[in-house]
Amino acid sequence: MTTQPTLPKEGGKAGEPGNPQSSDGLKAGLKNRHLSMIAIGGVIGAGLFVGSGSGIAAAGPAILLSYALVGVMVVFVMRMLGEMAAAQPTSGSFSAYADRALGRWAGFTIGWLYWFFWVVVLAVEATAGAKILEGWIPAVPQWAWALIVMVVLTATNLASVSSYGEFEFWFAGIKVVAIGAFVVVGLLAVFGVLPGSDNPGHGVAYLTDHGGFFPMGAGAILTGVLMVVFSFMGSEIVTLAAGESEDPQKAVTRATNSVIWRIAVFYLGSIFVVLTLLPWNDESIVDKGSYVAALDSIGIPNAGRIMEVIVLTAVLSCLNSGLYTASRMAFSLGQRGDAPKAFATTSVRAVPQKAILASVLFGFVAVFFNYKWPDTVFAFLLNSSGAVALFVWLVICVTQLRMRGIILREAPEKLVVRMWAFPYLTWLTIAMITFVLGYMIYDGGDAREQVLLSLLVAALVLAVALVRQKLAPRRGAADEAQSGTKESVTRS
Repeated sequence: MTTQPTLPKEGGKAGEPGNPQSSDGLKAGLKNRHLSMIAIGGVIGAGLFVGSGSGIAAAGPAILLSYALVGVMVVFVMRMLGEMAAAQPTSGSFSAYADRALGRWAGFTIGWLYWFFWVVVLAVEATAGAKILEGWIPAVPQWAWALIVMVVLTATNLASVSSYGEFEFWFAGIKVVAIGAFVVVGLLAVFGVLPGSDNPGHGVAYLTDHGGFFPMGAGAILTGVLMVVFSFMGSEIVTLAAGESEDPQKAVTRATNSVIWRIAVFYLGSIFVVLTLLPWNDESIVDKGSYVAALDSIGIPNAGRIMEVIVLTAVLSCLNSGLYTASRMAFSLGQRGDAPKAFATTSVRAVPQKAILASVLFGFVAVFFNYKWPDTVFAFLLNSSGAVALFVWLVICVTQLRMRGIILREAPEKLVVRMWAFPYLTWLTIAMITFVLGYMIYDGGDAREQVLLSLLVAALVLAVALVRQKLAPRRGAADEAQSGTKESVTRS
């Protein structure tokens, strides 16, 4: 019979003198400014810059409602995750909480699925960054750029957690400044304040002038949801990183409280600017990309090149965070006995070196598949990890339903972040995520393939988890018997 882990006992904050490590043995090397920027930049993925044009073309101005619906869902999920992370900060985050609240099978399954998602993302982002760099310096082949990018960021993660934090601080900072400047300049142009702009306020009419606010019908909102939902993945990274920060509870609380304005400004604000600078059906939005087209429309010189730099930064940020996240999840799985024990060891710099190398190794394999068999093997990897984001959010919701009671029973003083209107909003979020998954299957095409293949992989991982759990008591009895034999021999 296995015993459940308890919440961490009270003690000094990680990072204080005499307590240099986090609760799970990693070095508390992330400063508050690192966590703040990781939290802000975590919601700004490359998908926002690259994929928003397709969403606008599919739903028209109603794409704003698609972003708002997904944004509300993410806010609720982050609030739930923040509640658990503030009470029990750990590098395993939702996987460790699922292990505690739902059973070892749940933590094992969602932990490995999440790891699988990020090692595939490593290949996607490395290839995307290599394409941009090859365009700038064609003498270096694309595969070489992908290798260079992966090696540099692997070295950064291996050096120390503070190196990861410093790189991410500047990557995220560039994204935040770029989006903030885009929103400010765009709004000045829309309302005729920007020098050279005219027809003040006319841009707002673009929201209804070309076929109304719902040119594709109200149902297009759901189509838009399917297209934008995955661009929000990564907002949960801050709760994994909080375990290696100076003050995890404070960091999680800040990140959770600020998620609303981050989504409002960076997603809704920037898409609103695009839709009020250009008609939604302008072909350049898809051909050039929504942000480049918007900048071109107000005469910003070299808009395409500027956006390439920003997209490259977003790609490198995602790659950096993806490697960090995958390695910390592998580390946590190793600690709980759900992965090789070597993953739970740390180097002299207190980083999980073997977990990092194992994660990047699979990332390199995925990159190879992307170059060798992009339409078969890599397409399968991509689609089979496509719905994992929604699975993760669903598990977070279900876990929080159980963890609230555990926290109140064992350490009520640690419930400093609370999910609003519990349990009603939790159940509403579960219903929303389930509906999105169901609509993806109903909608058909790539969305259906992603859900079905992701369910297939999830079922396989779950089967392994259940077999391991069934065999665990037998292993435990055998180990106990062996231990008893050794003890008898020693005494005699």
